[in-house]
Amino acid sequence: MKIFYGWRMTAAACGIQFLLAALLMQSLGLYIAALSDELGWSKTALSGAAALQSVEAAIIGPVLGWVVDRFGPQSMIRLGMLIFGVGLLCLSQIDTLTGFYVSAILMAIGTSLCGYFPLSVALVQWFERYRARALSIMSLGLAMGGLAVPVVAWVMQSFGWRAAALGSGVVAIVVGIPMARIIRRRPEDHGEFIDGIAPLASNTPLQEDNSKQPIAHEFTAKEALRTQAFWMLAIGHGLALLVVTAVNVHAITHMKEGLGYSVSEAGLVIMLMTVGQMGGVLLGASMGDRYDKRVVAALCMVSHMVGLLCLTYATHVSALAAFAAFHGVAWGLRGPFMQAIRADYFGRNAIGMILGLSAAIIAVGQVAGPMVAGMLADLTGNYRLGFTLLALVAGLGSLSFMLAKKPQRN
Repeated sequence: MKIFYGWRMTAAACGIQFLLAALLMQSLGLYIAALSDELGWSKTALSGAAALQSVEAAIIGPVLGWVVDRFGPQSMIRLGMLIFGVGLLCLSQIDTLTGFYVSAILMAIGTSLCGYFPLSVALVQWFERYRARALSIMSLGLAMGGLAVPVVAWVMQSFGWRAAALGSGVVAIVVGIPMARIIRRRPEDHGEFIDGIAPLASNTPLQEDNSKQPIAHEFTAKEALRTQAFWMLAIGHGLALLVVTAVNVHAITHMKEGLGYSVSEAGLVIMLMTVGQMGGVLLGASMGDRYDKRVVAALCMVSHMVGLLCLTYATHVSALAAFAAFHGVAWGLRGPFMQAIRADYFGRNAIGMILGLSAAIIAVGQVAGPMVAGMLADLTGNYRLGFTLLALVAGLGSLSFMLAKKPQRN
């Protein structure tokens, strides 16, 4: 039986997400802790370098959106994987804060070109009925990347952070580029059909069930910008990333300095969080498109808030387990729905530009999360105030998703 090529792309996208998460996104906190200890750089300076990825995404997001809509994501993803690997190789050689920022910029450009945004656009073009499922499976790679955090921590403790960065760069290039070559543009360009179902098969039971759904309107980017839904989704998404990015950058340092755990023990908590994230992704894949995604996202925002508060005020390992469960499940469940709901609302013709413009807005949350947490930690000596503020703001973000009702074209 022939396997629909879209599912092969989904598997490759899952693998790429795993590499990005395991080698950098989920392991970034390990590097932050190691560099702070060895080189004495402040949390604010390290947070600034981490925020460069978000700033860069905000600047070039709309351009990338136009390029993806016009030429497709395949070449961009291959180039991005190469640049990402080179950035990790440069990280292994740094001795100054300037060098760290240069390597961070390279890794930021690489992840923008081969990360969640272009991969999501690629899968949106190949799926409609199974869109949420495909995006959830892709996000499973992001979740599974956290399982590698203890391995990266062990490599750092055994061989040093430079060896970890060097090995990660080699893996990114040798393993990542072949997977990137699997990604293609639209199914129509390769003799395939959306979801792998030919139009003539429209009388099948599956099609009959789905034919009852209203046909989605195709919005231009300009039309999408005029809708309330575009802005409410972008604001809600940005507020969610306040928590996600702050946790990725500072959670390990907080557990080490504020709670008294070792880096290896903190890495195990991140791994547990990843298990929760994987559970959320699998839950989202099973739910598919059967539930109102904006309501699910609103509930996830409350879960993000509860999880971060558990981490902030943990006095027992059970509180860390609660953090891992609440935050991990919310991240895994909500994440894939962010792109799926935009495709459901606005169609796929201009989805690259729409996601690119959204990235420019949500980047504010990506930048603010680590920066606020880092600066307040430097000022107060711990992360409690910063984490508490971010948690409460994220909880309020549930209102944004509730207001993001599906737009209607006149």
